[in-house]
Amino acid sequence: MRGHISAHAVCTAIRDDIVSGALAPGSRLIEEILAARYGVSRVPVREALRTLQSEGFVTTRHHAGACVAEPTAQEAADLLDVRALLEPLGAARAAARRSPAHLKVLRGLVRLGRERARHGDPGELRQLDDWFHETLAQAVGSPSLTALLTQLRRKIEWMYAVEPPARTAEAWDEHGAVLDAVARGDADRARALMAAHVEHSLPAYRLRRPLKTGVRDPKPPVNTVRVRP
Repeated sequence: MRGHISAHAVCTAIRDDIVSGALAPGSRLIEEILAARYGVSRVPVREALRTLQSEGFVTTRHHAGACVAEPTAQEAADLLDVRALLEPLGAARAAARRSPAHLKVLRGLVRLGRERARHGDPGELRQLDDWFHETLAQAVGSPSLTALLTQLRRKIEWMYAVEPPARTAEAWDEHGAVLDAVARGDADRARALMAAHVEHSLPAYRLRRPLKTGVRDPKPPVNTVRVRP
């Protein structure tokens, strides 16, 4: 029934449609049409659009109202730079604050990832990778940092396609190494290992569509963090 779906649920639905491309960059977001699309009143739609604007998925144009944002090449490149800083921080925080439940889930994901890396399909591996990073984000013990990590991954998913890595087994070995450091509570090593993992994954990222020209091309950032033995 209309009006019984929360603004949070509507926000998630609109964000998912933006990320998937169902709502294309630059397209207008008319409250009445969106309300009919999701079977809700205009009130949660209005609240959702405000939230999505604060997150950078939506922008407001003069005489046009709310529209799906059109990120530039500079903004896309900045996301990868931010990821290189934020995900290692998240791994370090998880090492200090993770719970036994988080470790249990992470161990299960690493075990499945290693098995599927030997004879699995790329789509399933990508989903397992997402779950691993999402669980690690939940383990940081800070709702604000978890939200930042989650939002960052969604925005990167919106702008980039990730090609199946040629080094799938190595990638899951890196996940396992990060997990071992997190389980031991070694924040410094977890940070360094995640920084190396992020750097190694960069060649797999390809822009989904041509973006407006920014100050620079979306080249992968150079990460100089060394993993100590």
